[in-house]
Amino acid sequence: MSKSPNNPDQNEPTAPPNESLPTGMEALTLEELDNFMKRAKERAANFPPASRVARTELTHGELLGDAAADTMAAQVAPERVAHLRHNFYPELPNQELRRRRMVQGVVFDFDNTLARLKQPLEVLMESGARQAESYMRSTGMDFPDDFWKNIVEARIFAQTKSDDENEEHVADDALSFLLQFFGYPATRMDTDILHRAVDIFYAPEMTAWEPLPGALDLLGWLKSQGYLVAIIANHSCDRVFQRMVDYTGIRPFLDVCLSSAAVEWRKPSQEIYEAALKSWDTEPYELVCVGDSLKHDIAGGLEMGALTVHCRMIPLAEDQRIVDIVAADATIDSLTQLPALIQSWAE
Repeated sequence: MSKSPNNPDQNEPTAPPNESLPTGMEALTLEELDNFMKRAKERAANFPPASRVARTELTHGELLGDAAADTMAAQVAPERVAHLRHNFYPELPNQELRRRRMVQGVVFDFDNTLARLKQPLEVLMESGARQAESYMRSTGMDFPDDFWKNIVEARIFAQTKSDDENEEHVADDALSFLLQFFGYPATRMDTDILHRAVDIFYAPEMTAWEPLPGALDLLGWLKSQGYLVAIIANHSCDRVFQRMVDYTGIRPFLDVCLSSAAVEWRKPSQEIYEAALKSWDTEPYELVCVGDSLKHDIAGGLEMGALTVHCRMIPLAEDQRIVDIVAADATIDSLTQLPALIQSWAE
């Protein structure tokens, strides 16, 4: 006897209580989905182990038929099969999966770590200050004789204050503050003239930097090995600092290039590291901080939880006061020693 399509009560199987699923386009609630998964697992458990094993041992011929299996074998060449066994997803960028290295990136200081001055800083500051004074006079500003000495003193004072407070007093503000004492408050000062005077003051120094021996080779090696590379440096004028980096040819190797003037925090303050590294998928212990200053570079890296390398190519006199307090994980006298260190830590 055939069932009538209009009479669902004739021999029509009914769903067990509480097992009906929503009809139409309605989505399952979380409770319904949870109940459904529980029931599926319970039913799967009712299959005897032997039958499950038997299904896994079926050959392609048994599942698809001998003719279908022959067709499939004919469509996939042996060399293609071998290639897929080696790399099943060739479209992905990384051909092979590698375990994560313990070192993911290297954070460098700039001066006396990757680069050095070709002339004494005192000579460069005097030259720049004289040129800055001459420029401001050409705009109609009036100063006492030898005003350039005040410009140099203002820079040194601002740098000392920045070190004491771990907050950067930027060069534009330092010069503006100085000019107030000579009758040029901010309300009377042309901002463009102020910025240009700062740039002129730093110009001789800006072009006097050169990479330390082995610096470019080291940076090239780091990039070729897939390490992240950053420069984080204390400097009072970010636009000047960025040009300094460009003049040395270091820029192409960098993922991050940051000065304290850009964020107004100085090393060893942790804020400057956080600002630079927040976009990196790394933990502090996966970084190596490299620098010449125990006070700024090594202390900052240690506080962050990174590995640290103290560079002694151009020793700092101030390090002698804290050499027994701040101890780096390693010390080098040449940049050529760094790759072996990083490789040993990365394994």
